[in-house]
Amino acid sequence: MSLKTTNEIDIVRAISSKINDVDFENLSFGSTFTDHMLVCDFKEGQWQKPVIKPYEPFMIDPSAKVFHYGQAIFEGMKAYKGEDNSVWLFRPDENLIRFNKSAVRMAMPEVPENIFIDGLKTILDIERDWVKKGLGNTLYIRPFMIAIGSGVIAQPSTQYRFMIILSPAKSYYSGEVKVIIAEHYSRAANGGIGAAKAAGNYSAQFYPQKLAQEKGFQQIIWTDDATHTKLEEAGTMNVFFRINDTLYTAPTSERILDGVTRKSLIDLAKREGINVDVRSVLVDELLAAAKDGSLKEIFGAGTAAVVSPIVGFQYQGTYYELPKTENSIALQLKDKLTEIQYKLAEDTFGWTVEV
Repeated sequence: MSLKTTNEIDIVRAISSKINDVDFENLSFGSTFTDHMLVCDFKEGQWQKPVIKPYEPFMIDPSAKVFHYGQAIFEGMKAYKGEDNSVWLFRPDENLIRFNKSAVRMAMPEVPENIFIDGLKTILDIERDWVKKGLGNTLYIRPFMIAIGSGVIAQPSTQYRFMIILSPAKSYYSGEVKVIIAEHYSRAANGGIGAAKAAGNYSAQFYPQKLAQEKGFQQIIWTDDATHTKLEEAGTMNVFFRINDTLYTAPTSERILDGVTRKSLIDLAKREGINVDVRSVLVDELLAAAKDGSLKEIFGAGTAAVVSPIVGFQYQGTYYELPKTENSIALQLKDKLTEIQYKLAEDTFGWTVEV
């Protein structure tokens, strides 16, 4: 290994790369990682100097508060490679803003821009060979922070670790996606941490999702915790409904995550002259639209999947299959968004940032 120091980041390079051992055509999402990771600790009330070092396990005290009180947050991002081998990020400022909102809600320190953004650009520059050209090929980026302070007293930690790890990826979902509408379980509640990308939000979904999968469904459309009448998110994604030629999606709230893909699709739809109505959509509205034929599409939207069309849903034991749509708004918006991300179309919004 060789040590190199930039003005703000220490870099310890791996002796050799494992990139030649990776089959990039057959990747299991989120299971293969690049040669390096970024690590930066917070202690004694301030952030320390970040270091980029070889990807490896690390030791942590068994009493670390992340294990006992769940102080853990993360983001999901992607890097893209243009045809000229340039590497691009998509709206990283939005991820930083949301990351720090999550940190505040979880009583964790905010991460400065020079650590988050500059650290991200530096590690991506080192790992740019892991970003492959071609639509569908990306480098998934996982920034996260955990509480590493020791002690099992129920109070916030005084020490934290911020990290960035990178994973080459292809499409997240494949095949048809069928969903079941939640009637009992909830993803989040008013006054809770639903708007934060906190680790516990996702682990709480695993059991009801397991029950749905046992019934033959891939995901759940979550409803509000109080009445279970408002449609909110689909699995780990924001969700859109096309009724006639209008797109509907729930407004962000303390229950619903402010998705970067969600807000980008809304802006794209408006640019393309597609009607968008951001408001709560009721289960009864969806059922009525499915019965009278005005429900044309349902799709999830998120970083990992980008856009995930849903072919049907079940509610109270009845399954509703969506019609085959030749003029799919979901796929049109997905194409336009990915063309911007891969630099195949002009970015009139100023969303892309070169590494």
